[in-house]
Amino acid sequence: MSRKPNFVVMFLDDSGWADFRPFWETKYPTPNVERLAEGGCCYHQFYVPQAICSASRASLLTGCYPGRHKVYGAIPPRTRGLDPSFLTIAQVLKPAGYTTGVFGKWHIGDYEETRPPAKGFDESSGLMYSNDMWKHHPQSRNFDKFELQFWKNDEIEIDDVTPEQQRNLTTWYAEHSVDFIERNADNPFFLYVPHNMPHVPLFCSDKFEGKSGEGLYADVMMEIDWSVGQIMDVLERKGVADDTVFVFTSD
Repeated sequence: MSRKPNFVVMFLDDSGWADFRPFWETKYPTPNVERLAEGGCCYHQFYVPQAICSASRASLLTGCYPGRHKVYGAIPPRTRGLDPSFLTIAQVLKPAGYTTGVFGKWHIGDYEETRPPAKGFDESSGLMYSNDMWKHHPQSRNFDKFELQFWKNDEIEIDDVTPEQQRNLTTWYAEHSVDFIERNADNPFFLYVPHNMPHVPLFCSDKFEGKSGEGLYADVMMEIDWSVGQIMDVLERKGVADDTVFVFTSD
């Protein structure tokens, strides 16, 4: 690397180890994850501190176990979440000259002091919590009183996300990520892409619905794989692929 490395971390929600090739011979293609693995390292054994939403995200961003940061399980909406005294990766990298962005599911607190801008991110957009914490959930009534809000840079952009808008989440996160890299490729950056999918309820865009021939879950996997390809392509197009560490994993 001829400069400070860029970092891209794509963090899926509830994905299993056998959802993508080369980890398993899936019945649907995932060429971009395969391409990423072929160009780097492929780990077949790993652990997460807790295999669930908030605890796993808080640990990923702080480098601390849940027993230390005290974020357990999946916190509900309108919750402070992570103690503001815990620094995130973004807060550590910013003083070193990094531009930082997060596009996807946050879910470590939605108070002002725990939202992305307060935790070191220059740019942010996405859901503040899990996509099932939603009054329009097709099966669960646990969150009837909560709108599912889509935030952008500390402002509510969509106050009540609809099912049709949920279908676009993976595409939106990919598009925001590509735009972020396009604008910031000349300087070191940290890009965090915590997809909402494949957490239930499952949604995918029109361009992937039915594409796998193996059902909705497989369609969702193919769209996530497409998002990996979008980011890999822009890194190559901007000439920074060899200067970028790209981590693809799940909670």
